[in-house]
Amino acid sequence: MAGLICLVTALNYLDRNTLSLVKPWLEKDLGVTHEIYGNIQAAFLIGYMIMYAVSGRVIDFLGTRRGFAVFVSGWSLVDLLHSVAQNAKQFMGCRFLLGMTEPANFPAGVKAVSEWFPVRERALAVGIFNSGTAIGASIAAPLVAWIVIHFGWRYTFVAGAMLSLTWVIFWLLIYRVPQEHPHISKKELELIQENQPVTATVERISTRRILRMKEAWGCILARALTDPISYFIIVWLPDFLHRERGFDMTDMARYYWIPFVGLALGNLTGGAVPRYLIQRGWSLNRARKLMMFIASLMIPAAFISTVYVADPMLTIGCTATALFFHGVWANVTLPAEVFPKHVVASVSGFGGDCGALIGAIMTKVVGKMVTVGTYTPVFIIYAMLPMIAFVIVCLLVKRLGQIREVPA
Repeated sequence: MAGLICLVTALNYLDRNTLSLVKPWLEKDLGVTHEIYGNIQAAFLIGYMIMYAVSGRVIDFLGTRRGFAVFVSGWSLVDLLHSVAQNAKQFMGCRFLLGMTEPANFPAGVKAVSEWFPVRERALAVGIFNSGTAIGASIAAPLVAWIVIHFGWRYTFVAGAMLSLTWVIFWLLIYRVPQEHPHISKKELELIQENQPVTATVERISTRRILRMKEAWGCILARALTDPISYFIIVWLPDFLHRERGFDMTDMARYYWIPFVGLALGNLTGGAVPRYLIQRGWSLNRARKLMMFIASLMIPAAFISTVYVADPMLTIGCTATALFFHGVWANVTLPAEVFPKHVVASVSGFGGDCGALIGAIMTKVVGKMVTVGTYTPVFIIYAMLPMIAFVIVCLLVKRLGQIREVPA
């Protein structure tokens, strides 16, 4: 199940990276400037922001199986619309619609993990599925380059649509909740449900009740501060490498994937190391916070080094290090370590919503900053965010691994 969600997450991030990689062709064919490009990407994040919280509630209402199928089918159709866009305004509209359909991937993924894995295994399971973000970004450059060379840039969006629709078919054939799955034994079901509160009936929890909890705000603010790092890398890293390190499309195809391998390894490490420590007597709270603290120290060091090393390969190495520790931080895992499974998608949705809002604002700001200056102050700003988020988790969430019931 974690592999299925990893695969769709890879397709999700393949779609997101496609636009940044075909930017030179958009400049040539549609007259897209740096500022217009920033506005197009901000349109995606505005749509993402509007729908993220809503999508979490929709996933909790529809269930993981139906909800995933609806949203992935939706973003596949929007991909096809990209391929026929004729100007910057139409592209902006397409990105807005993509932002309305893609955010459900993460609330649905976290909910699926909460349905299929015991609490102590969830950090690793989320790490596996979240490594799809890195896989999608890694394969984007060589795949997009090959399609552009042989068929033209519009077909990159057609390819993304066809791959996503194929995934929907397999998802509907395979996925069921453990209680309904024909191949789950009673012993396996008991393992999945260990250390979870027993609830006779699953009631619908109002948004107001969730947002009254300080733990919810700890998870939400952590996402609001750390998600913009992912958006910055996706939206602006290709431009940074092109403008300040001289990368062309061939260089992108050869090297752009390396930082995202770092992210994939970080996602897995952020789940595997706490699991290893827990097996040796550590509490989940202690193990996870150790990893988050180390990551909060290393991300600034790597980001600041990125802009001060002149060699292009050292730049790639520093960026890969930053993304590795961004993955280790494991912000998406938090709701599954704090809340019962019937509200996990909602809390994840609220956090992603705020992360998209901050990401949209910062994307527009970065567009203006790099038009008149360099990327150095931009990297320094993003370097400070993880430690602030870690402090907020310590103050508001406090103990990880203790599942809270939502008070009446």
